[in-house]
Amino acid sequence: QVQLVESGGGLVQTGGSLRLSCAASGRTFSRYAMAWLRQAPGKEREFVSAISRSGGSTYYTDSVKGRFTISRDNAKNTVYLQMNSLKPEDTAVYYCAAQLSYGSNEYAYWGQGTQVTVSS
Repeated sequence: QVQLVESGGGLVQTGGSLRLSCAASGRTFSRYAMAWLRQAPGKEREFVSAISRSGGSTYYTDSVKGRFTISRDNAKNTVYLQMNSLKPEDTAVYYCAAQLSYGSNEYAYWGQGTQVTVSS
């Protein structure tokens, strides 16, 4: 069992930055590829970024490439999402999740989410 707790969300102006963190409980964190997804009001949840178990491989949805960076620290059981040059369309609840396998769209565990609001 893995429990995920996100933090770092908040209100920021267009062009600003935020860093989200997702802390995992348990000793199996490094066994999972990790992902960030988001859900804007009235929209379906969408994939944002993922990172392999070792952190050596990452991928992003096109809309955040060059602006967001995913990373992880397996010693701290934490995955991060650095978000720069934020836009109003980035406003959403952001979730971290443990992928069943790297690149999969199936997830074993979810966090509760953290709200990110970007004002124009």
